[in-house]
Amino acid sequence: MSRKKSDSRIVPEARGNSGQTAGKRGGRAATVNEVATQLELFGGTADSPKGATATADSDLSDSAVGEVPKPSNTTGTEMPTTVTMEEVVDDENLQLAFEKVLANRGSHGPDGQSVEDLQAMLPEIKPHIKAALLEGSYRPGQIRRAWIPKPNGDRRGLGIPNVVDRWIQTAIEQKLTALFDPTFHESSHGFRKGRSCHTAIEEARGYVAEGFEWVVDIDLEKFFDRVNHQRLMAVLERRIADRRLTRLIWRFLRAEIVMPDGVVVSNDEGAPQGGPLSPLLSNIVLNELDWELEERGHRFVRYADDCNIYVRSERAGKRVMTSISRFLERRMRLKVNEKKSAVARPAERHFLGFSLRLSQRTGNVAVLLSKRSQRRLWTKIRKLTPRLWGGSIESCIKQINMTLQGWMAFFRICSRGVRGWLKATDGHIRRRLRAIILRHWKKRRTIVNRLIALGVKPASAMKGIYGRNKGPWAMSITYAVHQGMKNAYLANRGLKSLVELHKELNDP
Repeated sequence: MSRKKSDSRIVPEARGNSGQTAGKRGGRAATVNEVATQLELFGGTADSPKGATATADSDLSDSAVGEVPKPSNTTGTEMPTTVTMEEVVDDENLQLAFEKVLANRGSHGPDGQSVEDLQAMLPEIKPHIKAALLEGSYRPGQIRRAWIPKPNGDRRGLGIPNVVDRWIQTAIEQKLTALFDPTFHESSHGFRKGRSCHTAIEEARGYVAEGFEWVVDIDLEKFFDRVNHQRLMAVLERRIADRRLTRLIWRFLRAEIVMPDGVVVSNDEGAPQGGPLSPLLSNIVLNELDWELEERGHRFVRYADDCNIYVRSERAGKRVMTSISRFLERRMRLKVNEKKSAVARPAERHFLGFSLRLSQRTGNVAVLLSKRSQRRLWTKIRKLTPRLWGGSIESCIKQINMTLQGWMAFFRICSRGVRGWLKATDGHIRRRLRAIILRHWKKRRTIVNRLIALGVKPASAMKGIYGRNKGPWAMSITYAVHQGMKNAYLANRGLKSLVELHKELNDP
């Protein structure tokens, strides 16, 4: 696979503080008059954040900031060299941003305002907001913290801004994407148009096929919570000359966070997941890592904060792990999670839900499911088919089908070698559904009569159900139950098959 080389890279470093903390607001929805009143109070310069010695207008140091990689214009269209606030508040840009916020829906921020509330008051508050943005006096609201459980038992923190701030952030993100995306490395696949987890896996597959049979799997610990604001702002100011815009981004980064218990905390670092700007800002931060890896000649694939580097030997992998970890922690001030990072064969690692296995006989690289993805699907199936399911079997099957179709839409790129596991999973789902049906039939006599009505011989039905003191789970695997409730019996009730879904999406 050919790779483009570049001598230029981002090496941001900065000193100094600037910004403004957000004003406190209540937990109820803001009215049009309250929003207008707040906008009237937006005049004047921003106060310095707590503990800061610089004003909002002070320049961040550029002494350690390297050159931004030169854009590679592959579209043939003229690319922007900077962004101004006038471009952000352009009516067309604001309208497109609002349509995205409306389509994404999303939960409310600390002010309790919904997308529908914004839609109702938009014609009235839009002129005030545009004026405040152009004057440089707009102050973002607070951010609501929400916790999302992770499969390993940990929690991921989301930061949900007010809906008005999501609208403004989206308008900024649209313009900054056009400015910064052309400078991103071709091996960066996260949150970029035309790229996805599938394109990342395809690139990784190519490296393994070329003989890079070891992977340096680097996991950044709480990356979104550890983004250094000063270093990020230093990179932004290299490209954005409009101080109104950079100050506004700073204020979004420093907005106070309202915890679930109502406690308000300051925000000194990080770009919390949940805001429209966070994915782009994360790519801007990690672009420095990408070009450092390029300069060192490494083959790598990055999707957001998941980065895999492909090398030819375990010894080389350990050497790369040590040097890159040192670069991330000393230079970029990010922490590597040593427990989750490792040097291993690609087949042994979980990358975006997949694992890669090289066939020594044919040289082909199979895209398979990681062990973690397998466990997650079975856990989900258990939750969808509880032992005491009280609804109809059709409603249970409907929920299962929705999960299987969404799951397969993502994992459809798996090679045919995964079908053995898919077949076993189909069998597991059918057994759980048979157990639910048996429990619904309750009495053994009723079960026997139902099975006989489904074509099972009376002697076989009696032996399978009365032979031992069995519960529905044990009965579900007997010959009599399988004969009565064949695969076609459940398929006729609408149950989808993972194997058949995979064939539909991949076989001609």
